[in-house]
Amino acid sequence: MQLLDGKKISEEILSEISDEVKHIAARGGKIPHLAAIIVGNDGASETYVNNKIKSCERVGFRSTHIKLDANISEEELVQEIESINNNPDIDGLIVQLPLPQHISTEKITQLIRPEKDVDGFHPVNVGRLALGLPAYISATPNGIIEMLRRYKIPTEGKHCVVLGRSNIVGSPISILMAKNSYPGNCTVTLCHSKTQNLSEFTQQADILIVAIGKAEFIGADMVKKGAVVIDVGIHRIPDDSRKNGYRLVGDVKFEEVASKASYITPVPGGVGLMTIASLLTNTLKASKKEVYFKPGFFS
Repeated sequence: MQLLDGKKISEEILSEISDEVKHIAARGGKIPHLAAIIVGNDGASETYVNNKIKSCERVGFRSTHIKLDANISEEELVQEIESINNNPDIDGLIVQLPLPQHISTEKITQLIRPEKDVDGFHPVNVGRLALGLPAYISATPNGIIEMLRRYKIPTEGKHCVVLGRSNIVGSPISILMAKNSYPGNCTVTLCHSKTQNLSEFTQQADILIVAIGKAEFIGADMVKKGAVVIDVGIHRIPDDSRKNGYRLVGDVKFEEVASKASYITPVPGGVGLMTIASLLTNTLKASKKEVYFKPGFFS
């Protein structure tokens, strides 16, 4: 068994981005600028946004962190987004999810200009991904693809089973793994909460990508010997033996499954770190107009 080390790969990516930003600065080019909006006081969301901002600082990006009260009106949030949409200095915009219940996630997601949607959630980016056109790919699936590429994991002709059909992870990674490219060219099965006899599918997987949102759901009995296992989940489990009172686990029973897998991602230290690295990669592309060729491309 070999670990798919998200910490190692993400460090490589951040170093590469940092070097490119130094070259941009040396020739007087535009420094990438990422704006992040967070609404409310969700602890996990605040930690995640803070990590994104720290990563921006590390690679030399500019960043704007906008923190809004949980009871802000939807219209006030819309105004903030429109202001950033129309600010040519800001290349990428993320609105941290989840949003308070009185604000429509769908409306807010669609309001961000596709050329600034470095989270890859806008329907235009999702549609372009499905059609094989240049697009901002949502950060977690993009991170998984980059991890497979850098570890040179064979994918062509393999059976990839994806657990979970969310618009953020499951659906886009199923499209990417089926694409006529590397990594890709897999035969893909997409499973979800209504799939019957789930283990019959997981036991066939050469590559198993688990984003089902249930702590330690996948055990060794559900995994084929020699499979590549990608664990997207992350959960806090109470643990009195730890100073902080909890431990972090994924959707996979790591110790059990590691003994059968050829490659496996740890939790923490796996996919989560790749997600932030991918977000910064998208922001760099946005600043260089690599996906959409000019601001207001869709105007």
